[in-house]
Amino acid sequence: MAKRDYYEVLGVSKGASDAEIKKAYRKLALKYHPDKNPGDKEAEDKFKEAAEAYEVLSNAEKRQRYDQFGHDGMKGGFGGAGAGMDMDDIFSQFGDIFGGAFGGGFSGFGGGGGRSRRTKGSNLRIKVKLTLEEVAEGVKKKIKVLKLIPAEGVEFNQCGTCGGNGQVRRVTNTFLGQMATTATCPACNGTGKTITSKPKDADEFGLKRKEEVVTIDIPAGVEEGMQLNVRGEGNAGPFGGVPGDLLVVIEEVEHDALKRNGNNLHYDLYLNFADAALGASAEVPLVSGRAKIKVEPGTQSGKIVRLRGKGLPSVNAYGNGDLLVNIVVWTPQQLTEDEKAALEKLRESENFKPNPTHRDKGFFQKVKEMFS
Repeated sequence: MAKRDYYEVLGVSKGASDAEIKKAYRKLALKYHPDKNPGDKEAEDKFKEAAEAYEVLSNAEKRQRYDQFGHDGMKGGFGGAGAGMDMDDIFSQFGDIFGGAFGGGFSGFGGGGGRSRRTKGSNLRIKVKLTLEEVAEGVKKKIKVLKLIPAEGVEFNQCGTCGGNGQVRRVTNTFLGQMATTATCPACNGTGKTITSKPKDADEFGLKRKEEVVTIDIPAGVEEGMQLNVRGEGNAGPFGGVPGDLLVVIEEVEHDALKRNGNNLHYDLYLNFADAALGASAEVPLVSGRAKIKVEPGTQSGKIVRLRGKGLPSVNAYGNGDLLVNIVVWTPQQLTEDEKAALEKLRESENFKPNPTHRDKGFFQKVKEMFS
């Protein structure tokens, strides 16, 4: 089933402010919260749908991409968590939205208000270098990542300070009478658990550091500086909590011949004077393979030949860019006596005199005109 528009889900306009988006999400989340709708699958789905919409629209970068490309812009690890998030993910990321609406902070799923929460682990960030060929085709990369994982043999017990609720209740006397407040348990940091036994290689949170191999599915068309979010491959959460995410930053390896500009590629084709004057055929490199182009007689230096669809794919699956071939007429720097004599004969020919009416435009001006 097609996804609903995120603005429609939250019931806000496309020009809604951050505060309006947050308010709308809180209203829906409270309405469809699992504690208020136990066993109601439809309410749970609406709760997750609202979280997905808020996860995108509350993030300036993701919201901009969504406004430009819609749901297609959220593919390839660039947003839209909701449907792939479990309840612990939602509560750990957006639990502060609810405030004290359910008896103090909450981050678990099921049960009453004032419960323990599964603390989320920290995110990890790595850089991955890609060749132009890998960018064009998309690639699966196996990367070694040093991260925190749950140690084996760790035993937990219910926190004695909060009784496993993750919250402590304080009653204070005021001139208005007694006032009760709740706060995160300082002994267990809201997890409701304490460690009773752990191996030597485990830290105070029941975790140990280990190098693991993570497979990353990188879509075609990614660009330098773009960030992919691999959910659940970051550091493990303390006390058996939810793992964080692995943030993958893309770096491009420079190609020997082709230069990238968005989804388009640029190539400088050097021709000798005779080929430019008489016409010729020439080969140009592609990301994969080569292509032949025809050089028309009288071709001027700076002419651009466009090969449609021979550039890079869009990461949002909107087709390929083009290969723009910039013709550069090469002037020889060393000549034999016979070559000099031949050129001297041609120097005074009317056909060899520059025509100012054919003055060449700048490269980027011509590129601009081609796409206008």
